[in-house]
Amino acid sequence: MAEMKCIARIHTDFPQKFGIPRQSGLVAELKGTVVFEPEYRNPDMLRGLEGFSHIWLIWSFSESKGWSPTVRPPRLGGNRRMGVFATRSPFRPNAIGLSSVVLERVELHTERGPVLHVSGVDLMDGTPIFDIKPYVPYADSHPEARGGFVAPLEEKLLAVDCPEVYLELLPEEFRQALLEVLAHDPRPAYQEDSERVYGMEFAGVNVRFRVQNGTLIVCGAEKKRTVSS
Repeated sequence: MAEMKCIARIHTDFPQKFGIPRQSGLVAELKGTVVFEPEYRNPDMLRGLEGFSHIWLIWSFSESKGWSPTVRPPRLGGNRRMGVFATRSPFRPNAIGLSSVVLERVELHTERGPVLHVSGVDLMDGTPIFDIKPYVPYADSHPEARGGFVAPLEEKLLAVDCPEVYLELLPEEFRQALLEVLAHDPRPAYQEDSERVYGMEFAGVNVRFRVQNGTLIVCGAEKKRTVSS
């Protein structure tokens, strides 16, 4: 079997895993850029891709460590086990992920070679990309599909209370994305301590929050300090 090669890396506003939406497409405002490795910077490889509205990214769970035949899906509160192949857990024999994202535009000629601008991402900054395929509606869309144990579980959105002084630490184009990320409740599903303060980094800002009675309250934020050389 041929070794899988990293053809590109995606750059996003999430330097860490915590806070990333559980699935692609949940937060449409989350942007990313796919930058190809030097060996794959031939614009001909992307000929025709601009005609598709969505693409599939096949990628590596680069921080995954080991695997297990059963896992505890967060959507089930972390207290029920399911087979790893019935979930999208990163703890798999082959740590491969699959994301459907919006292809916003294609730049063929930049200083970094061809670049794909995408949205609706659910990937950490620097994630290795193994392959890119077009999303083909007539073959890839299945409205009649059954959702298994996930189907009855509605995505419960939190109300978000974020003082303007914290939002203003971000450029305006990032603010709505942050609010939607927080509304999707970044906490593990089994953690319900209303006094616990969580922290996540997004777009260079460290955000601290807690959740009480269905409302996520941002209780602190500061720009990440840069270390001068």
